[in-house]
Amino acid sequence: MPAWLIVLIVIAVLVVIIIGYIWSTYNGLVRTSERVDEAWSDITVQLKYRADLIPNLVETVKGYAKHETAAIKEVSEARAKMMGARTVQSTAEADKSLTGALSRLMAISESYPELKANENYKQLMSQLGDTEDKIQAARRFYNAGAKEMNAKIKMFPANVLFHSFKTREYYDVAETEKAKIENAPEVKF
Repeated sequence: MPAWLIVLIVIAVLVVIIIGYIWSTYNGLVRTSERVDEAWSDITVQLKYRADLIPNLVETVKGYAKHETAAIKEVSEARAKMMGARTVQSTAEADKSLTGALSRLMAISESYPELKANENYKQLMSQLGDTEDKIQAARRFYNAGAKEMNAKIKMFPANVLFHSFKTREYYDVAETEKAKIENAPEVKF
């Protein structure tokens, strides 16, 4: 076999390997991007479900705590802000406001034992707690996907070849939640 043919075969094999690697890298970015989009969709679905529960919860609390209009109004405004959020950052900010407003509403409900004994209220609180757990899990899944996507975009050859892919924002924990974590009580026996 002539030497030029061996060189040509080696070059052809190298070109095929390089094209395969680039193709694989691109498809990996697409797959990861789709996974992050799916995770974001899961967050929005859970946030919408929580937002749909809130009017029922507000009406139940209203029936028992008629003079607590400021807290009820705050929850309604925060819910509206949540429904209008479109970006990761605006959603995180709206979520923080809504979580704070719901916390204040729950604190008010503690003052009404007959409300806490109400079956509708109990059921709504159970559903709300379950939804909060699902939102937290969806946030973790989204942030893991965003981390993977951001790492792939920043690594070679994607950082050189594929500028159409953009890094994703993380869904950060609200500052109030960070403060709770940092100021957690120390338990000693």
